[in-house]
Amino acid sequence: MELQGKVIAALPERSGVSARGEWKSQEFVIEYQEGQYPRHLVFTVFGADRLQRFNIQIGQTVLVAFDIDAHEWNGRWFTDIRAFDVRLVDPNAVPAQPAPMQNQAAPMGDAPMADANPAAPFPPQQEAAGESADDLPF
Repeated sequence: MELQGKVIAALPERSGVSARGEWKSQEFVIEYQEGQYPRHLVFTVFGADRLQRFNIQIGQTVLVAFDIDAHEWNGRWFTDIRAFDVRLVDPNAVPAQPAPMQNQAAPMGDAPMADANPAAPFPPQQEAAGESADDLPF
């Protein structure tokens, strides 16, 4: 999966030694726009080589490619969002419009929606012959 957003926080770097040797990781928080309100995502970069190569700084707009996985520990489940690629996005570039979703199954037996104007809350009304638009019943 990929997500574009602005880096708003860099948590402290963590390191340790395991059976495979030394390791380093760091978590970052990005803010992205989905719908009307901004959302946040925390992702982990694992490995000193990746941390150095990505060189993530607060305030940068980045495109993060990540995997989502979960693991169980002591009867509780934890979700990991691990970045495998982070690219700096030129803030002066024209933002790409998301591709419209096609062939999306309708939820729970609902009929698929016709092409609708999302800004229009109601479908356009048609006037009957000989009636004016301001003809109210009261």
